This record gives sequence, C-alpha cells and structure tokens, in this order.
Amino acid sequence: MDTAVVESLRRAIELMPDDATLRVHLGELLLDAGNADEAIALAASALGISPGHAPARSLMTRALAPPAAPALQAEKILPISAPAANATFDWSAAEGDVEGIAQPMFVEGDEGDDSEGIVEGSRTAAFTVENSTITLADVGGMKGVKDRLNAAFLAPLRNPELRKLYGKSLRGGLLMYGPPGCGKTFIARAVAGELGASFLSVSLADVLDPYIGQSERNVQELFRVARQSAPCVLFLDEIDALGQKRSALSGSAARGTVNQLLTELDGVDGSNEGVFVLAATNQPWDIDPALRRPGRLDRTVLVLPPDAPAREKIFSYHLASRPVEGITLKTLVAASEGFSGADIAYVCEVAAERALTESATSGILRLINMDDLRGALAEVTPSTGPWLGSARNVVMFGEDDGTYAELKAYLKKSRRL
Repeated sequence: MDTAVVESLRRAIELMPDDATLRVHLGELLLDAGNADEAIALAASALGISPGHAPARSLMTRALAPPAAPALQAEKILPISAPAANATFDWSAAEGDVEGIAQPMFVEGDEGDDSEGIVEGSRTAAFTVENSTITLADVGGMKGVKDRLNAAFLAPLRNPELRKLYGKSLRGGLLMYGPPGCGKTFIARAVAGELGASFLSVSLADVLDPYIGQSERNVQELFRVARQSAPCVLFLDEIDALGQKRSALSGSAARGTVNQLLTELDGVDGSNEGVFVLAATNQPWDIDPALRRPGRLDRTVLVLPPDAPAREKIFSYHLASRPVEGITLKTLVAASEGFSGADIAYVCEVAAERALTESATSGILRLINMDDLRGALAEVTPSTGPWLGSARNVVMFGEDDGTYAELKAYLKKSRRL
C-alpha cells in the first residue's frame, strides 16, 4: 500500500467531506492492505452521503465477507507405511496434547463433588443463594405481620438462652397468604435481612421438570443447598402450585413432588436446623393439608392490602425518582384504600404516563401533579377485589376450623361479610 497516496486521500476527504467516491477509493486501498474495519467505516460513511452509491455497496460487501481460506499447495502424496508390529500409541502424550482443548467424552464427574447443584440434564438452573440488604424497618406499616414474624423467628434467634430454656427450635415453617401484589416476597427478603441469613427464593418453574423423577431431585437439591447455607431463609413462592392437594392430582409425577416436599420439610434426609421456611400463596385453600401439619408450615400469617402507613411509604418510594410537584401524600393514602402495593406502583406509572404524553403533545415539559395521580387512581381498579370475593366464599361456605379466623375478622371489619 502506497502510504503517500493514502495520506493524500485522507487530506482530500477532509477538504471534500461530501465526496463519496473519495471515501470508497480510500476504503478499497485499505481493504486490499488488510484493514477491513476502516474500510467498512468508510463504506458506511459513503452510503450515508449517497445511499445508492454502487461502489460503496460493493466495498461494504467485500469488507464484510469472511476472509478466504489460503489456497492449498499441491504436495507430493507419499504412500502410508504400515505401523511396525510392535509399535504402541502413547495415549498419555496425546492426552496431554489436547488437555484444556477438548473435553473427555463419556467420563463421569467426581462423585464426591456435588457443588454444581442440579443434576446435569435438568432444565432447571442451579439454585442461587442471595444476601438480603433490606430489613423489616424497610416494610412500611403492617405491624400485625411484623409481630407475627417476630414471634415465629426473630425473638427466638435473638435470645439463644431463652430458646434453650424453653426448648425452642430454630427450624420451622410459616405460610403467608393474601391477595396478590401485597408484598409477601418483599417481607420474606426483609426477614432474611433481619436475621442476617442467606435468602433462597424459588417458584414452581424452578422446581418442576418434564423428566420423571427430576422434580423430586430438584426439591431434594433445593433443601440441600438451603441446609449448606444455614442460617437461611428458604422462600417457596406459589406454594399452592408446588404443594397442591394430592387428592386433586391425577398424575403420579405431581404426587411424587408433593411427597418429596413433605419429606424435606420433616428433615428426614438432613437436619433443617437453621433453615427457616417461608411460603407464600394466594390460594391457601388449595394447599395439601399435610403441608399444614405441625412441624411443617404450621404457622400462618395473613398479608392484607397495605395499611395507611404502608401505602404512604409505597407512594413515596415510587414518586421519589420522578419529577413531581404539589404532591399531598395524605390525600393519596386516603384515596387508595384497598389498593395493593403493585396497584399503587401502577398508579404512579399511569400518572407519569399522563404527564409524559401531555408534555410530548404540547411540546412543553411539565411535572407530575395531583391531577395526574387523581386521574390514575380513578382509572386503576384495585386488583384485590376478586381475591377478597373468593376468600369470602371460602369463609362463608367452607369448613370453619379456625384456619381463616384472621381473614374472617378482616372481611367483617371491611363489611364484606
């Protein structure tokens, strides 16, 4: 490549930046010299100046094409001599040559190392243990829920001598139930942060597997990871799907998953000391009764739509990073009775959308105000209504064994019974 010609073309392009032909000519020289990247850039800039420039398109095609394989030179073919009768192949040397390049086939891994998690071949990824950075102080309101959690987990952990005196174990399970979007997962993370424990969250999709017997192995692996990470809060989301009533299951595979879950909760294959099992559901009446037996998920707490202090904190959180003016939180709190945390987040999203749309239409930027939020509150229907309707039917017409006493009291207080 003639360096002087290239420099001359560069100076010419600086003087005539709209000349596409100059750019293509320089690109061809660079491409022939092996500089494909700059040739592509020159072709692209030429096409930006003149989209129909045929030489620029041709240059781009050439520059993007994979490099041609070098031509093979004809060699004299020599006859292959037969190996000597006593010749042996040095397998050790060959193994060393390919070490780190090719993985050995049909070789099982070290049986003593099971740190990789789920059995290979499962579609379920290995379970991930996290460290929670939030505590119950980050949960606004919900004093009743906090008191129940404190009695179940926090107080025994903080008082080891009293725990020993009263024979209180650090194992056990608690079932949180209530309308969707009311913060059950957030509360579970807060408990882990309060305990200074690891946090392991799983749902139905993390455990179920189409291969027979794999779902049971996944459940077993889940508890193994939790025990190794103790103290650990194991959060089972959508427990009604994972541990649904066996009487309603037609397939033996699904029954096996529930049976394995019961076995692990009992700690048959290993001690669950230091493993705090929290489960969440929107449909507690669909859970297999055996899961509610003492020693398993034997304690329950109703997580209702957020109360006034909680709603105020949720509004503050979702409006904090948005451009707002003239916001009166007390008015918003009063107008959002019965809204879930997810509903309030959506209200803030709709209000922001209204302000954004008007700003884009008028060309004048404005902040989110109370009119936007009032309009969003009128537009969004609380998602808790259908759930409370279903819960009312269960309380009124189901077997009243005291399980849903707290729910019944709330429905009466809210005049739904």
